[in-house]
Amino acid sequence: MTKIKYIGIVDDDPITVFGIRKMLNAAVDCEQIDTYKNGKIAFDDICEKLKHNQSLPDIIFLDINMPIMDGWQFLEAFLNLPITHKVRVNIVTSSIDPYDVQKWESFKNRTHHLITFNNKPIRANEIAQITKVA
Repeated sequence: MTKIKYIGIVDDDPITVFGIRKMLNAAVDCEQIDTYKNGKIAFDDICEKLKHNQSLPDIIFLDINMPIMDGWQFLEAFLNLPITHKVRVNIVTSSIDPYDVQKWESFKNRTHHLITFNNKPIRANEIAQITKVA
């Protein structure tokens, strides 16, 4: 079983969050899993942790369609933070819009973080691959 210190889930859909948490609990040994209902809450929390030199997520599951601050806005702000270690950001979406794939490609090509694109629903057999630390 893979051991991961900290995972963040940024998604406004409680059913998706429940499913991801359930699969994570069965597939990985994780000390901390935090969930956020939108990108603003997640970004603010990460900024506070960064400011106080606390642990940051090793892996983030990120929905792109959310209120307040969507996944793209979160990613834009997140990539500007002074985080030196690689974070694996898994975009998890039900979108089939080719524009979203193009946006993902533009983000992944301009950062040291590992950004992947995954379609919902995430299946249990995919979690092992998706939770590999960057």
